[in-house]
Amino acid sequence: MSEQTNVTSANISSSPKAADRVGGVNKLIKDIIIYILLTIGALFYLVPFFMVIINSFKQKKDIIKAPMDLIGASGMSIDNYGKAFKQMEFMKAFGNSLFITGLSTLAVIVLSSMVAYYIVRANTNLAKVIFALMISSMIIPFQSIMIPLVSIYGANLGLLNHRLSLIFMHTGFAMSMSVFMYAGFLKSGVPKSLEEAAYIDGCTKMQTFRMIVFPLLKPTTATLVILNAMQFWNDYLLPSLVLGKKPLYTLPLSTYSFYGTYSSDYGLIMAALVLTLLPILILYFFLQKQIIAGMVAGAVK
Repeated sequence: MSEQTNVTSANISSSPKAADRVGGVNKLIKDIIIYILLTIGALFYLVPFFMVIINSFKQKKDIIKAPMDLIGASGMSIDNYGKAFKQMEFMKAFGNSLFITGLSTLAVIVLSSMVAYYIVRANTNLAKVIFALMISSMIIPFQSIMIPLVSIYGANLGLLNHRLSLIFMHTGFAMSMSVFMYAGFLKSGVPKSLEEAAYIDGCTKMQTFRMIVFPLLKPTTATLVILNAMQFWNDYLLPSLVLGKKPLYTLPLSTYSFYGTYSSDYGLIMAALVLTLLPILILYFFLQKQIIAGMVAGAVK
């Protein structure tokens, strides 16, 4: 009888409910602390963006006087958006940004996936050297090569003020990171047995890559699409060096028209920034699930 009592008391003391109750309180406190820290961190990132939005509906004098107020003394108005739309020639600049970003992103995805596939599957000394050189190029800052780059393309080759020249440069600078991410996924995310089965069925290497391998790279592709598209869309420095004519301006360059020599219309600037960011935000919301999946897969594999 005493043994049964001891066993029963031992079972009660080690029951899941008792453990869950103690662990649950600790976990709840830990979760609350984490959520508070994450909220504070999110506020640091969101406050500047929130200020841009609320100030885009104000007049210049209200922005200077009270930039943190939700509504200015003159009230809220959408006039800034109409003026910014016309002054920055939004549709023309949007078309230039869309053309440059779309072709650059497409070129990076196609070329980097093929290069990564060759490097991973060839496994030769040449492939290893190419991969090492591409990874090494990632540590070179753009500022150290921008003047020689513009000098060569501008003075010697005369390729400045062409959108295709900018697309070529964007593609080259984004290749290293894209190849690195694709190679990491290909090494363990794509079984080689699938390719061998495709070869047995009569597929060529190009057909195998196009119909078997590339569809399996969807998570990484979605990640690289949004990362490269955001980089190309928001880039200001490289387009400012390559595109010197106003009809070729992208959206970030067209916002510079609101900055005067002695003063700037901050309301129009804020409205122009919102119009510039809106398309890329929409793209991110559509691809966010694939982006998270691709980044996690690339990091682990």
